[in-house]
Amino acid sequence: MGNCPRLIPVFMSFSALGLSAPLLRSIQAQGYTAPYPIQSQAIPAILKGKDLLGIAQTGSGKTASFALPILELYQQKQAGRNRYVRTLVLVPTRELAVQIEEVFRAFGRELDRPVKTLAVYGGVSINPQMMKMSGTDVLVATPGRLLDLIEHKAVHVSEVETLVLDEADKMLNLGFQEEVNKILAMLPVRRQNLLFSATLSQDVEDLMAKLLTDPVRVTVQEEATVPELIKQVAYQVLSEKKGPLLRYLIRQHDMQQVLVFASSIRTADNVVGKLKKHGIEAAAFHGDRSQGGRTEALRQFKAGKLRVLVATDLASRGIDIKFLPFVINYELPRSPKDYVHRIGRTGRAEASGEAISLITTEDAHHFKIIQKKMGVRVEILPTDDIDLQGQ
Repeated sequence: MGNCPRLIPVFMSFSALGLSAPLLRSIQAQGYTAPYPIQSQAIPAILKGKDLLGIAQTGSGKTASFALPILELYQQKQAGRNRYVRTLVLVPTRELAVQIEEVFRAFGRELDRPVKTLAVYGGVSINPQMMKMSGTDVLVATPGRLLDLIEHKAVHVSEVETLVLDEADKMLNLGFQEEVNKILAMLPVRRQNLLFSATLSQDVEDLMAKLLTDPVRVTVQEEATVPELIKQVAYQVLSEKKGPLLRYLIRQHDMQQVLVFASSIRTADNVVGKLKKHGIEAAAFHGDRSQGGRTEALRQFKAGKLRVLVATDLASRGIDIKFLPFVINYELPRSPKDYVHRIGRTGRAEASGEAISLITTEDAHHFKIIQKKMGVRVEILPTDDIDLQGQ
């Protein structure tokens, strides 16, 4: 795939990065054998108290690169005041908040001193989150919900020692700049700042200049490049035959775990309905579903109890599954960047994966642009000879 960088482990051990025995046990229990490039560079810098700028895609081991050193540093601290969090992680979506909370909890299980991590986000009742806030060390939050909690005096940010802004580009693109600025104004001046972004846009550059002091810069992968372990293929198909072709591919490849992307909530729901009607267990994952419904669908999908998850682009960065074998673009996204984020749900770390796109005549030009931006040519297969009767 041309000059696309491949994310491979660096030949060193986690113990060489300055992490203690309890964390090393947790790392081993999670099945990790060697650090990835962003981890080997970021962990020592964060342990030294440096500010950091990380330019990295999802799937690069980014979350562990800040979770591990933050957990390590907590082992050296005295307990803080109740409801005065000392680590704040700001994220653009509730799915990412939950994902990061899970990473902190997984790595923190063996620690001598427990570190309480809590994810808070909108779309659900604020009262249970307010009740759970007591004793929280690491708070993972979407900006709007954090401001609500501060207003209710459920949490205080005046003693934050480490600030993490994850997926800063998406946060700014989604219009959170005003909320982020309000939060920054409430934080103490002296603190460690860690900024992660998939791209380095002008808005991110401006935020970096405002936030970071002499930062360590870590760049892992360029935007709109695809890991070599993702096999891409496309099928030319008439619009009215997309549904039958999708069901054919799921059965033909015996796909037991496949993430399907649609461009709208309505299409996602329609696809799920048709799949269920034809005996294929599926669930939708989008903003119109309740948080509980989305969490349960994702849990079942990760556990292998749900065969198909049909998602809108809300999930293109928020879903993190170690070994997801298939991604299907039922509809193409609007931008090449979103295409890369979508198919990047598979082929993560060292696991191979396959990304399939269903291309109509109307999609052909747009798909050419996507391929040009990626610098990758994707084979487009005809479907005229495929028997879709009964699918």
